[in-house]
Amino acid sequence: MNAGKVFLVGAGPGDIGLLTLKAHRCIRKADVIVYDFHVNSRLLNLAKEGAELIYAGKRGGRHEMTQDEINASLLKKALEGKTVCRLKGGDPFVFGRGGEEAELLVSNGVEFEIIPGVTSAISVPAYAGIPLTHRRLSSSFAVITGNEDEAKKDSKINWPAIASGFDTLVFLMGVKNLEYITSNLIKHGKDPLTPAAVIRWGSRPDQMTVTAALQDISDKARVNKIRPPAVMVVGNTVGLRDALNWYEKKPLFGQRILITRQYTEDYAPLEEMGAEIFDFPTIKTVAPDSYDDLDAAIANIETYDWIIITSSNGFKYFFNRLIEKNKDIRDLRGIKLCAIGEKTAEAMRGYGLITEAVPEEFNAEGLIAMFTKNGSIRGKRFLLPRAGKAREAFPDAVRQSGGHIDTPAAYKTIRPQAHAKRLERFLREGKISMATFTSASSFNNLMEIIGGEGAELLRDVQIAAIGPVTKKAVEKAGLAVSIMPETASIDALVAAIISEASRALSHAPSR
Repeated sequence: MNAGKVFLVGAGPGDIGLLTLKAHRCIRKADVIVYDFHVNSRLLNLAKEGAELIYAGKRGGRHEMTQDEINASLLKKALEGKTVCRLKGGDPFVFGRGGEEAELLVSNGVEFEIIPGVTSAISVPAYAGIPLTHRRLSSSFAVITGNEDEAKKDSKINWPAIASGFDTLVFLMGVKNLEYITSNLIKHGKDPLTPAAVIRWGSRPDQMTVTAALQDISDKARVNKIRPPAVMVVGNTVGLRDALNWYEKKPLFGQRILITRQYTEDYAPLEEMGAEIFDFPTIKTVAPDSYDDLDAAIANIETYDWIIITSSNGFKYFFNRLIEKNKDIRDLRGIKLCAIGEKTAEAMRGYGLITEAVPEEFNAEGLIAMFTKNGSIRGKRFLLPRAGKAREAFPDAVRQSGGHIDTPAAYKTIRPQAHAKRLERFLREGKISMATFTSASSFNNLMEIIGGEGAELLRDVQIAAIGPVTKKAVEKAGLAVSIMPETASIDALVAAIISEASRALSHAPSR
């Protein structure tokens, strides 16, 4: 079998927005992804269907896999002909052992490629408002490993050169050795009053930054219980933090928001305001078990007065099937189109279809009132392509009003296979501040995935929901919904979350 290829990929410091386009493409095409603890879990949602995910992380000194085991896994999967993505936090060639892994691949004749990442050495200080160079304050910087064993008699770090040869120093993986690092710097000539900072979980909602003079930074970090992962910066540019601290001042900084549907750009405003999205889809849209009913409706498409499209997904499946049955938009001439919500109407406009009606909500009473506004429903024929299982309130109302309606399945929703271990840990550790649900199914599926502890894990999490049916499902589990927009749309949900955060921020003590 032909050997595969291994990509050694830098995932950046944690903020998913710092992932490179090339890394994004690699994750999407990989057959196997071997990933580290520090990698943002949302990146794994980019993997293609059927990709094998192998966790190789290290947390608190506990190794899921040794480096030799990681090397063996990369080699084995590549020799099976697989495309392998070795996904590392930061950059693979900056204290990421990427060089060692590349050497192994070369020695075994396996093709590889390096996709650099945004290293935490630069990005984490930037997210704390600390530039590494500045025309007035720093003309050079060095990046040094911070996890050298202090018991070693012959240190590989040239402490005299480090202490005096660079304006700014960045230590990675040095939290446990802060006292050792600071004492060596001072011993070899660094001014004890030099400004220093330690930044934990840089670029994430958990980011915490402490600053002090070099001689005091170890004690300050210990008092504030700073643990790995963290970056230490030493130099006069640390003094600019008070003026340049931008990330920690964002309105939604510190918020990690769980979304239980596939991520779309509708959620981007939350990220722009400082929140991190934890993307954990509990609903997946797939083709229906049978297209027979939809095909029958398409065969007689010209007989309908109205076609009602309830979502972008519904339109995609309906229109694709229309094309597959050798029809196109010309066959829709004379038929009035109704799109539920502006997003659905926008998707239809992309195919050159203009809608006559765009109600914001799929509400039986409201829709009946709209259709009867300019005449009777009696004798009118409606086509409502929809999910395989859906409520009958509107179809029943049409029939009671003397109209005819067909409701063929255009798609169905299923509960996807999900690895909930990280989500459960984040909930247990209080790292999820808000959970959003767009339907009763999205909530119920999450509860089934998590299991018996679901309600307890969500007890202290603020819940935002779309629609009274979703709210009822949440309350049935003994939980409370604190945010529910008047309009049933993602845009309205996002706006309500931002509004609530603004109110909370206005009453909170200044940071």
